Amino acid sequence: MEIQNHFGALAREEYEEPRCLLCDVPRRGDPAATVPQGRIMEKLDEYMARRDLAGAERHLLYWLAEARAGGDERGEFLIRNELMGHYRKTGNRERAIENAEAALALAERLGFGESTGGATAFVNAATVYDAFGEPGRALPLFERARGIYTRLLPPGDARLGGLYNNMGLALTDLRRFGEAYEAYQRALSVMRQCENGALEEAVTQLNIANAVEAEHGLERGAEKIEQCLELAEALLEQPELPRNGYYAFVCEKCAPTFAYYGYFALAEELERRAEAIYAGT
Repeated sequence: MEIQNHFGALAREEYEEPRCLLCDVPRRGDPAATVPQGRIMEKLDEYMARRDLAGAERHLLYWLAEARAGGDERGEFLIRNELMGHYRKTGNRERAIENAEAALALAERLGFGESTGGATAFVNAATVYDAFGEPGRALPLFERARGIYTRLLPPGDARLGGLYNNMGLALTDLRRFGEAYEAYQRALSVMRQCENGALEEAVTQLNIANAVEAEHGLERGAEKIEQCLELAEALLEQPELPRNGYYAFVCEKCAPTFAYYGYFALAEELERRAEAIYAGT
């Protein structure tokens, strides 16, 4: 996205890849040695809550080696999904794409292609491709995931909101603005049905602001951009939102967008909140 020049692809998957990635995919026999998926994800959450990206990487690479050594392709599939997100967030194009391609190959080999777990891998890989300047490669994966999600998930499932938000970013990069705005409106509709969905709504409003700038420029789009920024600010200020690690993550990622548009005091406050949460104060 790189209309990500100001803002990243901030579906929840940015902070925390789906924990149920493998819960509904078919099994083809148990490998000789399986990795402890639940424990791996719990420990990963601990690293992310401290914003310890180096520790998270070491943790995932260790268990990737264990999964491969034990022939646990299901475990490898889960870990590859986490790694592609990690390397996307840290800007490592080569490793992000390497893990995206490995996860896609595993999805096909293991027969996950028509499951929601497989669809989530398609969304994650598509987001990687778009983040590194390949929206044309991303869009077919988003479309494939949408077909699966809309068939298998309830209409208010947060995974649909994340899909539409990230799909909107790719469509914006392709300058297909009408389709991008439609995707963003679908994302908003889904997230309004989700618990604490205001965080994702705020993300989407900022993505809409970036799309407006890309289409019309700052001057012509000023009124709509300001409207989106004010809506995003109000959503982030909702008092019922839990001030947890995910809230900190969203604040940290939203701050540069607000600063870009001149909301410097708000950007500084969001960064302060994120630091306080990460520090445990």
